[in-house]
Amino acid sequence: MLTQTEEKTRSAGGIRAISRAAEVLRALKDDGGLSLGEIAKRVGLPRSTVQRLVNALIEEGFVVASSAEGGLRLGPEIQSLAAASRIPVVDLVRPVLEELSQKSGETVDLAVFRDDHMLFVDQVIGTHRLRAASAVGERFPMTTTANGKAALALLDDAAVDAIASRKLEARAAGKKAIRQLRAEIGRVRETGFALDLDEHTEGISAVGVAFRTPTGLIYAISIPVPSQRFARLREALAEDLLDALESVGAALEGGGSGRRRRRRNRVPDGPGGRSR
Repeated sequence: MLTQTEEKTRSAGGIRAISRAAEVLRALKDDGGLSLGEIAKRVGLPRSTVQRLVNALIEEGFVVASSAEGGLRLGPEIQSLAAASRIPVVDLVRPVLEELSQKSGETVDLAVFRDDHMLFVDQVIGTHRLRAASAVGERFPMTTTANGKAALALLDDAAVDAIASRKLEARAAGKKAIRQLRAEIGRVRETGFALDLDEHTEGISAVGVAFRTPTGLIYAISIPVPSQRFARLREALAEDLLDALESVGAALEGGGSGRRRRRRNRVPDGPGGRSR
């Protein structure tokens, strides 16, 4: 029977072994095909210790040999665990989209930020005869759409400037447009929502909000509406979207992943306008 001291020593040794195995896996994540000696050098452990760790990892399928020369890489079990850990954002957020559409009668979109554009990944079509609709899989720009500007507001200023410079500098008065976009993104960060007032498509306006998933991906929910009825609806739609972020946060691991609730400012008149 083990004494209390012996139990503590064994527990500490097990934790240390797990920590060292994790270091080996991280080394292979950064550069697959390493030899035992190369791994030992990177993690700062004796080669004999690395050999024991690697043998155990190979037995569990976390590491495999990548070549006849003895190179090692991450194994299929790591890929299986990674796949299992992916959050099915579209499935989790779908009920929120449906509730928003049912309440407003409008189309509700879900898009994800990819490189320098927004990619539509889900949509609930509105019930009005005159409605806005786009195809899932369609790409939209960042600087003229409500979902794009909402996503930009979650990026740092350097990333916003990089995207804005690529998209806006080609225009006449491009520098002025970039300054205006920076100011608008500042308002989005303050209010929590973004507007598109006939900017991307004439006759269609929209309001959007964005959130980060626990894995760092940025998604945006937007409600596009024919402009002729948007003015009287936009304040209520913005409120509904801000409320929806709380539901999204609850769906994505206990409510901690959505944007924190902002002070409820009234909806501004437009990109350059004041709150009304």
